[in-house]
Amino acid sequence: MQKTIFISIFLMATITTSHAQVSLGEKASNFTALDQNGEKWVLKKSLKSNEYLVIYFYPAAFTGGCTKQACSYRDQQAELAAVNASVVGVSGDKPETLGLFALEHQLNFTLLSDQSGEIATMFGVPVSEGKTRQIEVKGQTLEMITGSTLQRWTFILDKRGTLIYKDMEVNAAEDSGKVVEFLSSL
Repeated sequence: MQKTIFISIFLMATITTSHAQVSLGEKASNFTALDQNGEKWVLKKSLKSNEYLVIYFYPAAFTGGCTKQACSYRDQQAELAAVNASVVGVSGDKPETLGLFALEHQLNFTLLSDQSGEIATMFGVPVSEGKTRQIEVKGQTLEMITGSTLQRWTFILDKRGTLIYKDMEVNAAEDSGKVVEFLSSL
């Protein structure tokens, strides 16, 4: 058992130090992740589609604040498109869970799975051990496994991948409005 704990601590230290935390004015390192459809998503490729990319990190799908935040991004897609921004949400949930979350709430943007917390760590977002929980979706009780729990932080990258916005004290229900307001002021 001590070996397992040592290996886990060593792996987390490796993840934490393998990427330097991106700061305002710096370029984010390219990364890949699986989306809610189980397909590979690549940062560099996504940066080509719009002038700005909003990346928001949230603790877990199907929780109160996370649902409010996702639905507000869904509801503000027209405003985000008007400022030439696309959105991607990142959590420690499995792609299958993200697919159900997107379907249940008719989400119209990409969700990424960061089960190891490596992407969050790259952005400096605090990560803790995930958990297993049961939720009810359309009358069915399902077991959801979250690999890592991420804190709620929001970032905006410009087309070149440079970090231009960072919010470490996100209000879930107001996040998308705050992002639209910032991008509208540019």
